[in-house]
Amino acid sequence: MESRWIVANKGQLTVALDVTLTPALENEGNAREIVNRIQKIRKDSGYELTDRILVKLSENSVLKPSITEFNTYICAEILADKLEWLPDITDGVEIEVNDIPLKILVTKKA
Repeated sequence: MESRWIVANKGQLTVALDVTLTPALENEGNAREIVNRIQKIRKDSGYELTDRILVKLSENSVLKPSITEFNTYICAEILADKLEWLPDITDGVEIEVNDIPLKILVTKKA
């Protein structure tokens, strides 16, 4: 993997940042994006901040590794006990996570 650097100068100060996107950073970014999208669904559905939710996701080979790796983080942030993968979802909302489409169903836990 080739490193990408951004360099800035001001007077005698020079700063260089490695802006290479590693797979680990991409996975974390995907997890944060899914949290953002689910929080928007919660808000649009009128759920209270403390409401527990159930989340069903359509199978997605591109996003599944990221979501699986950060499952605990995602569930804690969105107040879900678990994320359930299904082969297909007929109801739900089509979202995009970093330009990758994903169908998701969010319901309030009874």
